[in-house]
Amino acid sequence: MELDMEEAAAVGSPGAETKTGMAAETAGDSPPTVEKAKKVHKECANGTGSGSVSGSGPPSPERTWRGVPIEDIHRGLPLFQLEHMGAVSPNSLNRVMHKHPIRESIEVPPRPFKGAGKWDSDHVRLPCAPESKYPRDNGDGSTTIGSRWEMIERALLQPIASSEQLQDAILSYNTTYKGKWNFRALHQLLEEELDESETKVFFEDLLPRIIRLALRLPDIVQASLPLLKQHTNGMITLTQQQISCLLANAFLCTYPRRNTLKPKSEYSTFPDINFNRLYQSSGAAVLEKLKCIMHYFRRVCPTERDGSNVPTGCVTFLRRSIEPDQTTIWNQVTQPLGDVPLHVNSAGTIEDQGVGLLQVDFANKYLGGGVLGHGCVQEEIRFVICPELLVSKLFTESLRPTEALMVLGAERYSNYTGYAGTFTWSGNHEDLTPRDSSRRRQTAIVAIDALQFANATHQYREDLVERELNKAHCGFMHAMASEPPGVATGNWGCGAFGGDARLKSLLQLMVCATLRRPLAYYTFGNIRLRDELHEMWQLFRSQGTTVRQLWTVLRRFDYSLRTNPSPSSQSATKPNLYDYIRDELKKKTPPSSSGSTPQPIKKLNTASNEQSPELFASQDDSTCSPAALLLSDDEEANAMMMAASLEATPSEISQPAAAVTAAAAATAAGGGSPPKETAPKLRQLTLLDMLDSHYDQGQASKRPRPPHSSSTGQGPAKSRKENEDDGEATPS
Repeated sequence: MELDMEEAAAVGSPGAETKTGMAAETAGDSPPTVEKAKKVHKECANGTGSGSVSGSGPPSPERTWRGVPIEDIHRGLPLFQLEHMGAVSPNSLNRVMHKHPIRESIEVPPRPFKGAGKWDSDHVRLPCAPESKYPRDNGDGSTTIGSRWEMIERALLQPIASSEQLQDAILSYNTTYKGKWNFRALHQLLEEELDESETKVFFEDLLPRIIRLALRLPDIVQASLPLLKQHTNGMITLTQQQISCLLANAFLCTYPRRNTLKPKSEYSTFPDINFNRLYQSSGAAVLEKLKCIMHYFRRVCPTERDGSNVPTGCVTFLRRSIEPDQTTIWNQVTQPLGDVPLHVNSAGTIEDQGVGLLQVDFANKYLGGGVLGHGCVQEEIRFVICPELLVSKLFTESLRPTEALMVLGAERYSNYTGYAGTFTWSGNHEDLTPRDSSRRRQTAIVAIDALQFANATHQYREDLVERELNKAHCGFMHAMASEPPGVATGNWGCGAFGGDARLKSLLQLMVCATLRRPLAYYTFGNIRLRDELHEMWQLFRSQGTTVRQLWTVLRRFDYSLRTNPSPSSQSATKPNLYDYIRDELKKKTPPSSSGSTPQPIKKLNTASNEQSPELFASQDDSTCSPAALLLSDDEEANAMMMAASLEATPSEISQPAAAVTAAAAATAAGGGSPPKETAPKLRQLTLLDMLDSHYDQGQASKRPRPPHSSSTGQGPAKSRKENEDDGEATPS
């Protein structure tokens, strides 16, 4: 199976002397400098040898990249000169959880903002809130309703000297799940995997530090934390200290109403946040993920007498939501594809070589995917080496087809080797990325989720291609007036998602051309893809191919697959898209002379007013109604995926995609269930189904949810029965 990330090579420092590093002294976080960061970036060079900016001429055999040098992706400017986001400024769309402006020195964490506590469907229900109640067994068969936070404090302040005692403490304030949760991975790590000395350090030093940090939640987070909900644009800025405290509570499974798996529960459209599922997962990679997380806490949890290791920066989480009728009309975009500076590299990783660029997270629509389970691919790895990303699972509702999440400021704490089943924690990472004026590391990560395709040919349907274009466009948008930094990405939506890397690379190139952003593409060891993508880019440059023209060719490719199905079209074999594009472009545009040299790349910030030539006049653009092809809801997305899976007759196959999409939209409007005579009924997936399988595979699943109400902003009222299922007590 083709992976959507590299078999990662060893990076950074050599392996630690112990399996988790817990026996080592707490690492100091020396103030990073731009000069240090530049030096590290230079040491992570993307290849040797030099080549022309145009990419012409044979590259040296040892060079791992094609196209333009990485310096061109940075527009020839120093690292970190181009900004991803403006300075933090509290407003109605940006909740700043610390006092602004920051008056403390860089050695001191910013003070928390004090605000009114809220216990409603628009804010995180914190375990320390007065409204957080839980039934308590009195020992005589009776129960009383008491403060959940007091129960948590009593349980965690008792001596805990073994993994069994830690399990008992966690279950004492999650009594509903006694006999349901098991902690096999935690037991295996602490009783079998670690040395006796490391286990002793965990229980005598690290766990007490985690507990003390978690119980400081009322002091460290002193205002209501809003939810970043669907259909809304919003930002949250947290201090790194606040994030560490929130994650310490996730480690100890204290969050209320986040454990029930019922599809109609209050948080059914949010990712899970408590760590109980990670503790009961199995596999070697699960133990390595736990080591990453424990190493993070070792780095950030203060000791009883010394808090000098507490991180003092901030992190901003930005949810961007585009109305479906405001998405790009792709058959009207006239930007030339060849004007995009392209650096395509078969070596390196997005997080290492993409320094200063917008780094793409190949996300699950439930952020983090299987990071708190047995999943261990690109997104999950990024979340455990940069654990501050995990806190996004607390407040970010699942992403819609035209939504993305951008994170600015997350710090990296761990190095690693391997991938998936071979993933291994390999020691401490010193993040030298400089901070901006708002104390955020200048590392920008954008989470965009791709569709999953069980049948390889479905992904070429124009409605689904448009969905992927709109998703990438939402993620790559830049709101500032300055030139946007380049994008560092790779085989998004491939591997377990079933995507064709040839197609996904072109879609991201189209979006970068539209938004005038340079593109650094990492093929994760795939030399053939590197060379093929570079050749396609050279072809686009020589032919002057525009986004509109490539979009038209992609539509024709989809039409040809559906009108001339071959036996292989129903198998896992992926047709060669590049061969088709090459043939189509040569049909419509005279080839350049063999001795010609590609023209220099135009600056992307120069607007082009020239109209796209009508090279494909035979293709009827009237069928490409963007409004008809939009994926504005999960139900419609499932209807389109279902339509792609139908065993259509020859006459049905030849119908325009717009007609199929209209039928899908009608299906969604009628309640989401297709007529029985047309297709099998869509299965209603529970959150448990999603947790066990879709987190790991990225499947877009239909999720029951109430109609969106922009006027009230209130979610569904939770019934008493659903509260009981989660072990919660409903306040009177």
